[in-house]
Amino acid sequence: MDEQVTTQPEQPLAQPPVKKKSWFRKFATRILIFLFIALAIFIYVKFFYVFGEGSKAGELNFFVKKGYIFKTYEGRVIQTGYKSKVPGSIQSNEFEFSVVDEKVAQQLMSNSGAFMELHYKEYLGALPWRGMSKYVVDSIISIQRPGNTQTPFQ
Repeated sequence: MDEQVTTQPEQPLAQPPVKKKSWFRKFATRILIFLFIALAIFIYVKFFYVFGEGSKAGELNFFVKKGYIFKTYEGRVIQTGYKSKVPGSIQSNEFEFSVVDEKVAQQLMSNSGAFMELHYKEYLGALPWRGMSKYVVDSIISIQRPGNTQTPFQ
C-alpha cells in the first residue's frame, strides 16, 4: 500500500506582542540620565576645574607632610601686611596651601623660613588625596634666603 503523506502548510510562528515602554518608565530613565550628567558636571566643576591661578609671596612659616589616610603636603606663607576680620583687631595675612608635586615639596621642605614667591592653582573644593586646602602650589617662582640673593626657579 502506498500511503500518501499529506503535509499541511506551515503556519508562521506567532510572535509575542511587543511591549511598549510606559510613559513613566521613559520619563524616569530620562530623569536618571539627566541627574547622572548633572552630578558629573558638578563634581568636575567643584573638584577638578581650575577656578583661578596666581602667585603669592611671603615667608614660608611651616611646611609638613601629614594626614591619617592620605599623606599630603601642607604649608603656610606669612605675607607682608595685616588683615582684620573683626574691626579693631590685627592679624597677620596668611596663605595656607597644599602641594601635590614631590619635587616642589622637597624644595619647600628644605627652605623653611625663606622668602618665597609661589605659583598656585585655586579649586572650588579640596580632595583628600590632593590636600586639605583648595589652593594647590604647583611651582616655585623664586626663593630669597636671608642674606642671599634671589634664586629663580623654572
